[in-house]
Amino acid sequence: METLRVSLGKRSYDIRVGGGILDGVGTICRDLGLGRHAAVVTNTTVGPLYYERVAVSLAAAGFTPCRIEVPDGEEYKNSAILNGIYDELIAAGLTRDAFIVALGGGVVGDMAGFAAATFLRGVPFVQVPTTLLAQVDSSVGGKTGINHPRGKNLIGAFYQPRGVVIDVETLATLPEREYLGGMAEVVKYGAVLDPEFFSFLESNASRLLARERDPLVRVIGRSVGLKAMVVEKDECEAGLRAVLNYGHTLGHAVETLTGYTRFLHGEAVAIGMVQAAKVAEARGLATPADTRRIVSLLGALGLPTELPEFSAAEYREALLRDKKSRDGGLDFVLNRGVGDHAIVRLSDLSEVLETCGIGR
Repeated sequence: METLRVSLGKRSYDIRVGGGILDGVGTICRDLGLGRHAAVVTNTTVGPLYYERVAVSLAAAGFTPCRIEVPDGEEYKNSAILNGIYDELIAAGLTRDAFIVALGGGVVGDMAGFAAATFLRGVPFVQVPTTLLAQVDSSVGGKTGINHPRGKNLIGAFYQPRGVVIDVETLATLPEREYLGGMAEVVKYGAVLDPEFFSFLESNASRLLARERDPLVRVIGRSVGLKAMVVEKDECEAGLRAVLNYGHTLGHAVETLTGYTRFLHGEAVAIGMVQAAKVAEARGLATPADTRRIVSLLGALGLPTELPEFSAAEYREALLRDKKSRDGGLDFVLNRGVGDHAIVRLSDLSEVLETCGIGR
């Protein structure tokens, strides 16, 4: 097991990455000094696969676990389902000696984390991500929240977990499409933060598609390390952390316009990265060869790269509802070559719309 530290003063925590470590969740929670009662929030897909192992581990460590199961899917990341989690926490009689375990993908982690941030004005929680997307991105950094019909992640809070437990063996049960979607976030780190990591992904795409353990462990460890580095420098996205939104601005617009049902989050981010690369090239921050490398790697990993067809007006409205929008403009993350980044302020969205061929 590899342990990485996210250093945030009193809110610091460890990320544990390994194979077969799911059965150690209870011991890890006990070592963290958490309270007696554990509410395990999971979904209808992950719960039948892994809840019993986690519950047995928690019980063996002296905790009393209860199960809260939510529907599986981005479309359920909303206030109605969140209220259902509150209802079950209250019905279980949980008090401030309780903590929440988020067992599942990014949707479960975001909602369980937001429930933890707000239930009784805050109880501890532990992230146990079971999807690649959650393991390399959403489980680390403390972003929690829900979607609103008019935009993604518009309601939420920064609330750090007490720990993150990543068992790579849970990826064995992950559907192919979701696995590939998680690879989009992996590509993101290389494209804007680490050129050598990007080259490693290019050289090992076929091994990653085959889910070979060694390159996969390396990829998850490096992704988490890069995410931790950024979060330590900018916990609440005042500056540098915005770089992690590479591909997300147009990606969120795609998700919003398609009602969160047509594309997985990672697929939408892949589409958004291609468009960001086009804008970077148009601005002279990257070369056509850089853009081709990004498009090629995403394609090699089985990810979509083409924008769905909506009008320029629809894309403009969705972009302006993005949480990074202010005063009619938008902060936009671009790749500088491959492996570096620039954050630009766009006061006129026409540049993005025209460069990406939206509304032609």
